[in-house]
Amino acid sequence: METHIYQPTDVKSAAEDIKHGELVAFPTETVYGLGADATNETAVKKVYAAKGRPSDNPLIVHVSGIQAVEKYAEPLSDAAKQLIQTFWPGPLTIIFKLKPGSLSKAVTGGLTTAAFRNPKNQVTIDLIKAAGVPLVGPSANTSGKPSPTTAEHVYHDLNGKIAGVLDDGPTEIGVESTVLDMSTAVPAVLRPGGVTADQLRSVLGTVIDEKHSVSGNEAPKAPGMKYKHYAPNAQVYIVDHDADWRKASQWAAEQPTKVGVMTTDAVMDSAKWPANVELFSLGSDVKSASHLLFKGLRHFDDEPEVQLILTEGFNPDGLGEAYMNRLNKSAGQMHFEIKK
Repeated sequence: METHIYQPTDVKSAAEDIKHGELVAFPTETVYGLGADATNETAVKKVYAAKGRPSDNPLIVHVSGIQAVEKYAEPLSDAAKQLIQTFWPGPLTIIFKLKPGSLSKAVTGGLTTAAFRNPKNQVTIDLIKAAGVPLVGPSANTSGKPSPTTAEHVYHDLNGKIAGVLDDGPTEIGVESTVLDMSTAVPAVLRPGGVTADQLRSVLGTVIDEKHSVSGNEAPKAPGMKYKHYAPNAQVYIVDHDADWRKASQWAAEQPTKVGVMTTDAVMDSAKWPANVELFSLGSDVKSASHLLFKGLRHFDDEPEVQLILTEGFNPDGLGEAYMNRLNKSAGQMHFEIKK
């Protein structure tokens, strides 16, 4: 299969691919998603095959407004409508109970709920409207690898496996959306993202900051809860935000292979780095680091001589919670401890 690179002016052509049951990757403000007609079970199953994704890992349904949610979900509460009014379009995915049989089990992972999101990207909104159907849209990468934040990342992983990539440049946020479960008695955050728990509480009052993973015998209600995610080929180690990076530099110099280092500019300037270290800037703060995290991991994935990656951690509050959630999964919870 030839994978086309579509420009924003090619939305109608990309929509035709969707209508014919093909897969087209699309841009959002978070990461690129792998789009298929959410009402076409055969097309949805192609998503799992293209990504190598486990079939019990539910997919997010991307819509262009509340009307599509109301078509498939049980009647929405006033609180749910307030959330949608406040945060959509934007980086918030909401799980609702479904009307029986309204969406295929291939979309829901066999659950009676589904996750919905209205992305904040006009090109993708135009694509959804032109296709005339909601789109499933997991991250457009090989399952388990760092999520794609550019069309080039998508092409690298899925060239020849999908019909096209709709290129709208680099994504803005760089980590996936917050996932909020509204199918339970008390709303629960299942995945932290661009909308923080405090922002949700300002609308809902009470929100549980839930566990963000499940055990092997549990069914995940949201993507990223069960399987290894965001991992490059090299082993990632988290260097805590208050660590002495000069000692990290000394440790790196003793390694027999090339070492990747992903830090903010301030940390980068605070140490003398040996010749076997390659630096990747995460910018100035947690916002820029979140935007650049997956780009950096993918950068080092293209350098097989890099066997270890030291990556700066941040305090897990606000956007830092989402950043550390992704970094911990990328590192397999491995923290690099440097004694002061």
